[in-house]
Amino acid sequence: MSPGGTGTRPAFQEVRPALKSTKGIAPVAPETRAKGAAFGRDLPLGLAPETQEKKTLLLKAEQLKVPKVPEEIKITEKGKQTRKQRKGERQKQHIIETGKKENILDPKQHYPVKGQIKELRKEDQRPHPQKQIETGEKKPIIISREGITVQEMAEKMKKSPAELIKKLLLLDVMATINQEIDLETATILASEFGFEIKIKKELDLEALIMSETSDSPSSLQPRSCVVTVMGHVDHGKTSLLDVIRQTNVTATEAGGITQHIGAYQVEHNNKKITFIDTPGHEAFTAMRARGAKITDIAVLVVAAEDGVMPQTVEAINHAKAAGVPIIVAINKMDKPNANPERIKQQLTEHGLVAEEWGGDTICVLVSAKIKQGIEELLDMILLVAEMNELKANYDCLARGIIVESELSKERGPVATVLVQNGTLKIGDSIIAGTAFGRVRAMVDHKGRRVKKAGPSTPVEVWGCSEVPQAGDLFYGVPDEKIARQITEKRLVRLREEEFKAAQPRISLNDLFKQIKEGQVKELHLIIKADTQGSVEALKQSLEQLSTAEVRVKIIHSGVGAVTETDIMLASASSAIIIGFTVRPDINAKNTACRENVDIRLYQVIYEAINDVKAAMSGLLEPEYVEVNLGRLQVRKVFNASKIGAIAGCYVSEGKVVRDANVRIIRQDKVIHEGKIESLKRFKDDVREVLENYECGLTLEKFNDTQEGDIIEVYTTEETKRELA
Repeated sequence: MSPGGTGTRPAFQEVRPALKSTKGIAPVAPETRAKGAAFGRDLPLGLAPETQEKKTLLLKAEQLKVPKVPEEIKITEKGKQTRKQRKGERQKQHIIETGKKENILDPKQHYPVKGQIKELRKEDQRPHPQKQIETGEKKPIIISREGITVQEMAEKMKKSPAELIKKLLLLDVMATINQEIDLETATILASEFGFEIKIKKELDLEALIMSETSDSPSSLQPRSCVVTVMGHVDHGKTSLLDVIRQTNVTATEAGGITQHIGAYQVEHNNKKITFIDTPGHEAFTAMRARGAKITDIAVLVVAAEDGVMPQTVEAINHAKAAGVPIIVAINKMDKPNANPERIKQQLTEHGLVAEEWGGDTICVLVSAKIKQGIEELLDMILLVAEMNELKANYDCLARGIIVESELSKERGPVATVLVQNGTLKIGDSIIAGTAFGRVRAMVDHKGRRVKKAGPSTPVEVWGCSEVPQAGDLFYGVPDEKIARQITEKRLVRLREEEFKAAQPRISLNDLFKQIKEGQVKELHLIIKADTQGSVEALKQSLEQLSTAEVRVKIIHSGVGAVTETDIMLASASSAIIIGFTVRPDINAKNTACRENVDIRLYQVIYEAINDVKAAMSGLLEPEYVEVNLGRLQVRKVFNASKIGAIAGCYVSEGKVVRDANVRIIRQDKVIHEGKIESLKRFKDDVREVLENYECGLTLEKFNDTQEGDIIEVYTTEETKRELA
């Protein structure tokens, strides 16, 4: 198009302000025109050369910056617009082959183009930033554990904690700046900011210490065997051990029941045998199961007169699950009605076939009372141990199991441990669960202080930071600092698990269901005992008493005497305190009297279970039992205007009592149930009418009595329910 054409109207408008009107301008001298022709310029008549040069430059600039309108682009003509509308829509864009944006100007629009070329020059000189191409890769956040606090995550992402907390709120997660969030939540949060979580686990000292290391055969030496004595209650396990140890502990045990696990060591034929006595009462099932897992040989004691009992079968199953050989000791052979052959037959039903019958189960006839068969039993134990070739490493850090634990007033936390590998020495650092410490003293089963304990040796250890859980594994560590670090990490994990467990989520449907069905009644208990094993056994026994209507809830349990803190907790939670072989101190007693807290102290577990069962029975809703009183026949019906229908009846069975409940039966169908309103004999009001007498009665809110109806008279009695 020509410069003056329609397509270059904006260009002409741009040039026009730069050119002054030619009116009044002096003519160009001929020599000047000649000079311009020499440079190839065609200067118009009447314009100075500098003016003509300026015009030429402007036109070239305009042609460079304002391209022509492409013919293939359709420009839609728009109606008349206001200035405000024109300002917002004054140009379109067209992408040309170079990838840059090209301004397309509508020739039918009038644009304010003041300073247009100046802006185009600035834009041309400005560098064009390239858009960052997203590759989908996210920046990693390296963490060393399964959780991370909001503060730590904000520092790694270089964000403010407030941003993260705000984003967590949008994700329906309430968290504070120092609160640790789990891995799943952290992953979602990181992705919101373009990061991803990567776990790079640090050197786990705990896993390194707890890992099973295979000792070289040259470092292994023979060790003593560990024997667990198992069986039914009162079948003579403790009496048998009493004879073996030549000590008398049976008489001192409350109720004749072994209350705690004990570990003892005896010597026979210059070889040591370690015995673990598992209590026979059903409350100590967990303790007995733990005993089976730490043993090499299980001695199953069966009374020759009683035979195989339920707990005998349970002991067999525990021993089989542990994969240990079983030696059967048929006890009480001194009894006149002893029948060992019947015992062997019963054992066959449970997979234990005696050697005499072609099996591989050793059966020994013993009597703890007359000390019969004791030597033979010990010989069989050593024979089985020799066949199993029991060995251990004596030169490594000790590891073993906590057999029992208690809190002593004089010695603090005390743990009975069984060393399974390595040698435990005075001054060694150990960890057991969340407890750690340095071994300050060790006492053997005879009460003598020792400086070291090798494999298969039971000792009492002093120096733990807290009472360890019975059944926990203990490990020797290089120093106390490492022990502290490991237990601190365990405590953190334990708190996280408790926090998750203490935050049960409930929906509105669940809430409605609970309201509709009625609140479940709970009996709150606090259990204190002298040893951890007793605490576990008592908890297990009491929790098994829970029913669908009444639930036992153990809100706290611990080892040691009943303290003032226990009393305050019981007062706040309306709980009963169960003390097993412990007593409250004087301050606790005074506080209990002041707070009206019930403390029950027991020496035998039977009594504790029975009392709790009675307390739970009191929480059960009473039952209403129907008691039949009599049976009447309606022989005549009288209608009284003020009273209504009066039934003339004959008492055929039992008696009828005023205000009793009645059931009207007509043609073998119950048509009404209600109460007797009035009872008369002739004209006198009476309280009851006996069998074979006639009477008249009226019923509450019922006037349709007919001749031939049968009236059953009954009452309801409230009876207390008992737990099954």
